[in-house]
Amino acid sequence: NNDKQYTEVTAKAYLDELGDAALATVIGFWDDAGVEGCLNAERIAVVREFTHLKRDIPTLPEYETNMVLTAFVQEFERRLGQKRKARAGGSLEDVASFLFDYYKIKADKTPEHFQADIEVDKWIRCKDKWLIGISCKRTLRERWKQVSSATAEVLSKYKIKQVWHLVTYDEDLSDDKLSLLGGLRHVFYLRDDSRRLAAAQNHIGLKDYVRPMSSFIDDLKKEIG
Repeated sequence: NNDKQYTEVTAKAYLDELGDAALATVIGFWDDAGVEGCLNAERIAVVREFTHLKRDIPTLPEYETNMVLTAFVQEFERRLGQKRKARAGGSLEDVASFLFDYYKIKADKTPEHFQADIEVDKWIRCKDKWLIGISCKRTLRERWKQVSSATAEVLSKYKIKQVWHLVTYDEDLSDDKLSLLGGLRHVFYLRDDSRRLAAAQNHIGLKDYVRPMSSFIDDLKKEIG
């Protein structure tokens, strides 16, 4: 009856038993559980409010009644969709925090005053005193142009070595986005079985910008020494 508690216990069991080999599995099922939990909660809310509306709506011709009911569902879904992205991203940030705690990796939150075009969720300080920003978002979608506005000069100003993105839905991650952002010191960690990961790894101009999710912690350990 508690999604987060369940995922934490299960994730720890996977990592205790299989070590780093379970990393991609843990991130994947945590993300899936977060999405499923959102959808189940939303479905309950929609059915409840739909039932109330159907009961209380004035007597109208069938066509007009259907217009009201379908308009309600359409608007409800529009608002839910906006919230769903934030909740799903929060789920991914939760699993990142869990992994940092499990592996005893010190990660700091981004200061609120930090400029918006370097939007990350956690900072990791490397052995050379530079920073790696960790962004936990299911998908880049519309925000990628905002992210790309942070030039290499801006990153250097704040001593940011790279920005690493944990992305669990990557179908909208086009070659153009990878090329542009990769050239600006962004690295993308994708599911090990991702079609986009396989394609980019076999592309001479993109292979340096993508990595399998299972290597995320090992790569961080190398950076922090």
